[in-house]
Amino acid sequence: MSAVTLPEGDWIRGITIRQPWATCILADKRVENRPVAWPWRGWVLLHSGKQLDRLALRDPLVATALRGRDLHLGAVIGVARLVDCHPDRGPEQCTSPWAQREVHHLVLDDVRELPLPVPAIGALSAWKPSQHLVDQVLQQLPGLRP
Repeated sequence: MSAVTLPEGDWIRGITIRQPWATCILADKRVENRPVAWPWRGWVLLHSGKQLDRLALRDPLVATALRGRDLHLGAVIGVARLVDCHPDRGPEQCTSPWAQREVHHLVLDDVRELPLPVPAIGALSAWKPSQHLVDQVLQQLPGLRP
């Protein structure tokens, strides 16, 4: 199945994440914390929001993950597969240092960074990307398919 025959946005969603957290995902953060559960499973565009969480830059875990990386704002910077979403199960079961307590954990896998960020407008919840945006991402990741 080629990208041309795929229904617009039906196999992929977008997720907007504030910086520096979006770039941390590219650097091995595999848990994204959200206040509510997400029913979507599958590929997601990793969209960096336009706001920067400056306080997070002081976190040693974040600082280590960001070393040598740019913080692009308002752009799709990668893709990942959302494989699970579960409520916090405590530090004994949610062992990721990125997992926050008393929220839902979106578990990401197969993260792929785009060579060039693609400017885009996102939304706080899961959003359907335009076919044009998906095509721009697929140009940079030609092997990516549902």
